[in-house]
Amino acid sequence: MDENSSERDHGVQPLDELMNAWGVSNHDLVEASPEQLNHKQVAKARRGRQLTLHMMQKVMRGFNISIWNQLKKEEKEKYFEYPHSWLFSYAKGYQAGRVDPNDALKEIVRGR
Repeated sequence: MDENSSERDHGVQPLDELMNAWGVSNHDLVEASPEQLNHKQVAKARRGRQLTLHMMQKVMRGFNISIWNQLKKEEKEKYFEYPHSWLFSYAKGYQAGRVDPNDALKEIVRGR
């Protein structure tokens, strides 16, 4: 691996952990996205290949919509949409160890 390649690989991202916690697959995210998003792009995002801000936001919107589609009406009112800086460790404004305000909803969705 050359130097430029290793600078663009950031390791498994918080997005991957959140997708597993919510039970969202790559296919769910691609299917829910209203934008042109493909499986390869989602896989790169989860693995930590550096994405542009535009692509991070596209993945973020697809992720939030895929979760939104799983929620019941009363749960949607409690849902906090994830910003891209919570999903990617190399995004500006990322803070490790942040408390997820959706933990209770994740448990409800996983229990179904």
